[in-house]
Amino acid sequence: MILCTTPSFLWPWKCSAIVHSQGPLSPKTDFRASDTTIMQTHNKSLRSCECFDLHNEIVPYNKAWSWQKSMVRKRHTLIEKDEDYSDTLIVLQHPPVYTLGSGSSEEYLNFDKLNAPFDIYRTERGGEVTYHGPGQLVMYPILNLRHHKMDLHWYLRALEEVVIRTLFSTFSIKADRNAGFTGVWVGDCKLAAIGIRVSKWTTYHGLALNVTADLSPFQHIVPCGIRNRRVGNIKGLLDESRFSNGSERNIVLHTETVQLLDVTCESLLKEFSEVFQLALQCKPMSDRELL
Repeated sequence: MILCTTPSFLWPWKCSAIVHSQGPLSPKTDFRASDTTIMQTHNKSLRSCECFDLHNEIVPYNKAWSWQKSMVRKRHTLIEKDEDYSDTLIVLQHPPVYTLGSGSSEEYLNFDKLNAPFDIYRTERGGEVTYHGPGQLVMYPILNLRHHKMDLHWYLRALEEVVIRTLFSTFSIKADRNAGFTGVWVGDCKLAAIGIRVSKWTTYHGLALNVTADLSPFQHIVPCGIRNRRVGNIKGLLDESRFSNGSERNIVLHTETVQLLDVTCESLLKEFSEVFQLALQCKPMSDRELL
């Protein structure tokens, strides 16, 4: 359930833009949380989740990183007081930036750090180097896994499931997991990267889905430390599908690009709410609320 005022869109290519991956769609696993979750029954409601939807804003990476760490500290305090009644989700875009995980190797940087194309941040998340930039939707869930499932592998697979369902339900793009690699793929093309940190069973960092993002900055790194694999975006897959179907390739106008981000974000929120069994409550955000 989502309590938001964001508009609903019907994406015009949903029925015709079918992009098949190399394998079948993963079985629709029940990713709902464990019995400790407050499930929707006659006597109980879904656990609440504050949703700060900034998907049309470009937020500096260090600012969003500070927000997350502040929220995690506050969540720990609430848990200690037994006053932790809701989770939190932030959705936004970043200006061009490279981030590395806590144990990332610099061998995956194809440039001199002293002459980097963009700012570089080494963070406490897992995983290797990745790129964030405009046109990429980033989701930062701050969840208390005690109310879901205290299993990090389950959490990673659940984040992947959110993206897989979004791609199929909204664009008929059939995506998969790739054995041995975290993330969401269409064939050998990676659309979504995931890197998380969990502190006292409270999650932060999260996932990044390429929607209309410029992919050229990925050429300066080995994304996620995985060689011989492509990185793609939703817009590119939809364009390829229209072209392969014999349709005239249309020039995507700026308004269509913005709409694609809007549609994708709306679907991500819906699927996130369903997979994690959370009632999203969208609200405005200010620095004062978070820091």
